Amino acid sequence: MHAIGIDIGGTKIAGGVVSADGRILTQQRIDTPAGEDVIDAVAQMIAELSSDHEPVAVGIAIPGFVDLTRETVRIAPNIGGWVNIPVAQLFAERIDLPILIDNDANAAGWAEHRFGAGQDVAHMTMLTIGTGLGGAIIASGEVFRGGFGSAAELGHMCVHPGGLECSCGARGCIEQYASGRALQRYAHERAERDGGGLAQLIADAGEITAAGFVALVESGDEGALGSLVDLGTELGTACAILQSVLDPELFVIGGGVSAVGAPLLDPIRAAFESSVSARSSRPIARIELAEMSGDAGLIGAADLARASLGHRR
Repeated sequence: MHAIGIDIGGTKIAGGVVSADGRILTQQRIDTPAGEDVIDAVAQMIAELSSDHEPVAVGIAIPGFVDLTRETVRIAPNIGGWVNIPVAQLFAERIDLPILIDNDANAAGWAEHRFGAGQDVAHMTMLTIGTGLGGAIIASGEVFRGGFGSAAELGHMCVHPGGLECSCGARGCIEQYASGRALQRYAHERAERDGGGLAQLIADAGEITAAGFVALVESGDEGALGSLVDLGTELGTACAILQSVLDPELFVIGGGVSAVGAPLLDPIRAAFESSVSARSSRPIARIELAEMSGDAGLIGAADLARASLGHRR
């Protein structure tokens, strides 16, 4: 049975018809409009995606806090500053299909659990390194949402009390030390201190671009690799804390920054193994890269919607 998955981002909306085995059968992408215009744009996308298929449900992944009923978005600052928007109801008024909404990191984590790196485990924690740091927790083969629906905001775990100010209003959140923004900061600090390829990239391009940074990593540039060690060490230490709290079998590292592969994964593993408690006395999680593409959010949203109707296969 097919379902439609929609992944709403701050700049782009991706939607697709997804089969029961996680394959995207057809797909669309549009720019994210302003405010509640998102609702009409997504409704139109769903109508077009439904025209050649017979989906059983629609899953919508949203970058924000979703309540436990998965009907209301409590806050989504990257989508026109949504606060307490009854998203499921607004879509139900436009679409004659069962609607389920969820946090975008939950959807991506579910996709990894069902079809990617986490297929062989029942307990998995995913960390997505993009501009910020997102997270998802799979416990006993299900998405863990907590008492109010807002669990797994792992980027806002405090690791440096009194540290850098975070957009959430707190200080010392891991997002400020293990994210795309943090990587930019580490790279600029190393360029200013050590010069080298990072400084040359800034001189040539005016900034540290993603493509330029990846090229430096691939060439073995010490400054670029050192910046990944800075980030990986922070994230690995945070994983050690999460191991003590959640005891997962597997950490999955995803998001755009994870595309650099081993130069990031190696320092994460090293910091994790040196920081985790009782390392020699108990099993601890593996740490692996995500296997799903950037389409994980829409695939996971579709599969969660299908599962909510009792159709997992």
